[in-house]
Amino acid sequence: MSHTAVDKAGPPTPHNDLHSEAGALRGEHPGRSRNPVMKATDLAWLEFEKPDLDRAEVFARDFGFAIAARTEEALWLRGTFAGPPCMVIRRGQASRFTGPAFRAAERSDLDRLAVATGSTVRSIDVPGGGLSVSMLDPSGLPVRVVHCAEPLPALPEQPPLLLNTGSEHRRTNVTQRPPREPSRIQRLGHVVLETRTFTRTLDWYLDTLGMIVSDFLFLDGQRQRGPTMAFIRCDQGSLAVDHHTLALHLGPGTGYVHSAYQVTDLDSIAAGGEYLAERGYRRSWGIGRHIQGSQLFDYWRDPDRFMLEHFADGDLFSSDLEPGWAPMSASGLAQWGPPVTRDFLGAGPSPAKLREVMAALRGDNELDPARLLGLMKAMSS
Repeated sequence: MSHTAVDKAGPPTPHNDLHSEAGALRGEHPGRSRNPVMKATDLAWLEFEKPDLDRAEVFARDFGFAIAARTEEALWLRGTFAGPPCMVIRRGQASRFTGPAFRAAERSDLDRLAVATGSTVRSIDVPGGGLSVSMLDPSGLPVRVVHCAEPLPALPEQPPLLLNTGSEHRRTNVTQRPPREPSRIQRLGHVVLETRTFTRTLDWYLDTLGMIVSDFLFLDGQRQRGPTMAFIRCDQGSLAVDHHTLALHLGPGTGYVHSAYQVTDLDSIAAGGEYLAERGYRRSWGIGRHIQGSQLFDYWRDPDRFMLEHFADGDLFSSDLEPGWAPMSASGLAQWGPPVTRDFLGAGPSPAKLREVMAALRGDNELDPARLLGLMKAMSS
């Protein structure tokens, strides 16, 4: 990825030396809405359906979640930080992702959103109570915006290890023995979604939820056609927030790609990964450090093949930082770590994947043969 495109794209920006282009060219997507309906403050939780809640709970505990509530029909998972739960898994006939829920700062945000979208404010069965507005994004994915009545209290933390560095010795006469135990989840960080209608879906999240783009990725030789991936954060003004709360990318599928959960530090990621491996779970990719977002990462598959990420040490951006631009490539996914796997990229051929591609190419969407070939090239470069 170029670090020297300043002459093409204008003067230096804060994105210089962050593995990004200097910024947008004239006329490219600004990465934010001029007058959004509201400004979501964060992800609240993710919603799934699964037929076996007992099996889901076993994995949840092994991955590092705490249990916020459990009934015959629903399992609510949480992290150690105070706030809403991270995930709800409801009993269903098949395993599927049923959508994200975003947090509203005020109840009045829900009222304004309901009027703008023709929706209704309704009660929701979250632990502690709350209200929500339900919508569909342009991909057809259900999206909630919620305002919770009572946040869950904080739980005990997994303390970070005290590290010695070359010139700073903070630990003497004490050994370092991190326990082999689950990585203790602190909070939900982000969700990644695939869409066939990338630009329409991106604009909907910016216009409706007031989110802003941190980084765009484009296909090599196709920048003039616009970006094909966006890392999107919430807009809380001068308060620095996660580099991305939502990431969208163009593809033949629609919906969930993976979700990410913050843990304390690298040792928590590594020791928790050993714990998962000993129990027979499958690592998808890791351990490494990303480029966009900079976070340390480790990706795992749950028993239903949903991908979940442990992460730590991610970037935090305030609202004044403009989007970076960079070409999309598999090699551009990490600064260091093992080579990206076909499993992580979803590149394994299957009858279901071929049907998905054929349906996408026939539909009214942004995926055409040139885009598809560009995506295939990017994932092998």
